[in-house]
Amino acid sequence: MKKLLSIAVMCLCSLVLWAQKDVTTFLGIPVDGSKAEMIRKLKAKGFKYKTVGEYDFLNGEFNGIDVRVSVITNNNKVCRIMVVDRYPMLEREIKQRFNQLCRQFYDNKRYVCSSYLPDIIIPDKEDISYEMFINEKRYKASFYQIPDSIIDSKRNNNDDEHRISLFLLSLNRPVWFLIAPNSSLDKYHIILYYDNEYNHANGEDL
Repeated sequence: MKKLLSIAVMCLCSLVLWAQKDVTTFLGIPVDGSKAEMIRKLKAKGFKYKTVGEYDFLNGEFNGIDVRVSVITNNNKVCRIMVVDRYPMLEREIKQRFNQLCRQFYDNKRYVCSSYLPDIIIPDKEDISYEMFINEKRYKASFYQIPDSIIDSKRNNNDDEHRISLFLLSLNRPVWFLIAPNSSLDKYHIILYYDNEYNHANGEDL
């Protein structure tokens, strides 16, 4: 226990040093700066900017799926990129897609997970519609982008203590996703969030 506490203290101190140096990225673009600049950079990646009434978003392809991307700001700084599947899927398909995303993120050297893979994979026989609408279960998986300067350390060491240190160093760079029901109620889509916790509201306007 003392050893784990020492690791936690060391990593929390390191967080201060990393603050504002490494922020979450989406397609290599820092989730930071102004909304206009972020939109310009996403358009350069091939996304198409659209407006519908008072709402704006970008359409494009991400990880092999047609998606709709929204840029969220706080105090005129980008704090979140929200990525939503444009076309809903049936229960069997969305379950496969969720599990595939879990494996892709878990195996990616740029991410560390707060859980072990078997704990977030949806079992084949699980009735997600029943669980979501009757038992109010939420299917969600959370990962954290490892700062670029220490990314190679994940490849070389995967023991629990090392995972804890990487997790603590990456707390302000969460990337998470969930299954959300479509309005038709018999189909679903995935929503991904790329968050820059440094730019989220922390009560400064209260």
